[in-house]
Amino acid sequence: MRLLSLTGLPCALNLAVLIVFSASAAYAAGKNYTVESTDRVEIAVQESGNPDGKPIVFIHGLLGSRLNWEEQTSSPELQQYRMITYDLRGHGQSDKPNDAEAYQDGRRWADDLAAVLRASDAKEPIIVGWSLGGVVISNYLAAYGDEQVGGIVYVDGVIELTSALITPHPEVYARLASDDLKTHLDAVRTFLALCFHTQPDAATFERLLSNAAMASWVMTKTVPSMTVDVANGLPKARVPVLLLYGGKDNLVVTGASISRAKELNPNVQSKVFPNSGHAPFLEEASRFNKDLVEFANSTQAVE
Repeated sequence: MRLLSLTGLPCALNLAVLIVFSASAAYAAGKNYTVESTDRVEIAVQESGNPDGKPIVFIHGLLGSRLNWEEQTSSPELQQYRMITYDLRGHGQSDKPNDAEAYQDGRRWADDLAAVLRASDAKEPIIVGWSLGGVVISNYLAAYGDEQVGGIVYVDGVIELTSALITPHPEVYARLASDDLKTHLDAVRTFLALCFHTQPDAATFERLLSNAAMASWVMTKTVPSMTVDVANGLPKARVPVLLLYGGKDNLVVTGASISRAKELNPNVQSKVFPNSGHAPFLEEASRFNKDLVEFANSTQAVE
């Protein structure tokens, strides 16, 4: 009996490894679906990680998509969570309306997030918004409050579209709005490079560049004038709010943005990534993921 038990041990171990591997593979596979916003714009949604875990909803920035979050969705330490990403209107695989009003009205972006939360049935999720994603969060809070939310993370978030908080790059933004294809695409490359203090490897940069080129031109031209209701939104947040910003951000003014957010809501907490530009989730991914896990766990403790 002892010999049979020892002989069967490798098989048992192999079976255990197979079960763990199969579960991880199932998590990684995730699912893809679309949801319809209030103005009938279709929003592409993706899920990965543990479908029974605490939800984390990731919102990318201007000229991005869900691909911005690959360092998070592929992170072993984040597989415990139900990770929900979606492509903003005018980006990635979501609809790209041709009318400027579809982008200028910040409430519509808030409605998109609300539609994702409703369709996914995410219970008290952590909402993580990068850059323009911060505007989406603020507009969502202004329209819907924080009753359906468990916690909020602004990642180099745009607090307000004002000269005091946005680093001026007038030539870049003018060229992004150009109708000339070469001028526009060259500006997209320049804008993307400005996102990083530590530039990503060539393959990642080219993928993000291709991703950015998919974005709607109408949206790109219109976003600088979109409505931002942070003054009515951020003060409504009673759930934990964390600001994660790069110390060398070349697109938003880190210190002034954090100060303005704390002026609107004194309870927000902040951390600065000294070696990152506008994208600490890529430039210092390991630390970012660790901080995100810590924050998510802290919100569960509060619950």
